[in-house]
Amino acid sequence: MEVSVEGKVALVTGGSRGIGWATALELANSGATGVAITSRKPENIEAAKSELVAAGVGDDRLLALAARADDEDAADQAVAATVERFGSVDILVNNAGTNPAAGMLTEVDLGALDKTWAVNMRAPLLWVRATHRAWMGANGGSVVNVASVAGLRPSPIMGAYNISKAGLIHMTKQLAMELAPKTRVNAVAPGVVKTRLAGALLVDEESTARMHPLGRVGEPDDVAKLIAFLASDASSWMTGAIIPVDGGVIGAGSSGIS
Repeated sequence: MEVSVEGKVALVTGGSRGIGWATALELANSGATGVAITSRKPENIEAAKSELVAAGVGDDRLLALAARADDEDAADQAVAATVERFGSVDILVNNAGTNPAAGMLTEVDLGALDKTWAVNMRAPLLWVRATHRAWMGANGGSVVNVASVAGLRPSPIMGAYNISKAGLIHMTKQLAMELAPKTRVNAVAPGVVKTRLAGALLVDEESTARMHPLGRVGEPDDVAKLIAFLASDASSWMTGAIIPVDGGVIGAGSSGIS
C-alpha cells in the first residue's frame, strides 16, 4: 500500500529525536507540503531540522519551533505559526512524552507524577484544542496520539506513566467521538523502541528483545510508518483506533515486558 499525505501539512510535537523525528521524516517523504516540529529546547529542535535537511527534506518544507508540550500558549503560538507558514495544519502527531516518575504509586514523588501526567495527558489535549480552533474544526484533519502498550495493562514501577498513557488512550476515543466526522483521532501504542525515553529498558537490549515475540525491540521507523498510515487518507474510515506496534507483546503475548 502506498501511503501518501500529498498536499497536507503536519505538526509533530517532540520532533527533535526518536519517534517524533522519524515521523517528521516519514511524513515529509510521503509528500507533506510542510512539516513543523517542536521541542522544548531551541538548540535541540534546530539540530533536528538540520538533520532532516541532511536526510533530504527541503528547508522550505520545514518549520522548527521551540515549544513546551504542556504550555497552552506555546501550543497556540506554534499552531498559529504553522498555519501562517504553510497555510493549514491537517495532521497533528502528539508524540511528546516523559517518564520521570518511577516507583509504586503509594510512594512515587507527586511532583514527578504531576509532570508525567501534564506532559503525557494534558498536553496532547492542549495541542488538539489549538489545532481544532485554528484549522481542523472548520476544515477537518487527522490526529495521531503516541500512547504505549504500558497504557493497555499494568506493570511494576511504571504506574504513573502507565496511567498517563491509559488516559491518553481513553482521550483518543473520546476525541474521536467528539470531533467526528471532520477530524479523525487515532493512536499508536508502541512497545519498547530504541529511544532515549526507553533507555532504562535498553541497558540489556538482548534480554528485552527476548520478551517480544518477534525477537527484537522496535526502531523509531517501525512506529513512524504506522503513524503516517493513520495520518493519511489510506485510513480514512478509521477513528478511535488504538493500534499496538510492539513486536507482538499485546497480541501474541510476552514474558513480562510492557
